[in-house]
Amino acid sequence: MSLFDDDRPPRKTTHEIGSDLSLLSVDELSARINLLRAEIERLESEKAKKGASRSAAESLFR
Repeated sequence: MSLFDDDRPPRKTTHEIGSDLSLLSVDELSARINLLRAEIERLESEKAKKGASRSAAESLFR
């Protein structure tokens, strides 16, 4: 058994809304910003898809 857990996969960066940011480094803050930007893009893409589906459905019933 080793003293270090180098065999473990690196922890995935996560962010909890409202969490304390004071202990994070600039690099960690940048990683969280990138994570949140990617999530916003994913949400906007899904919203656009659903909006298009809704518009198509509404046009059938006019």
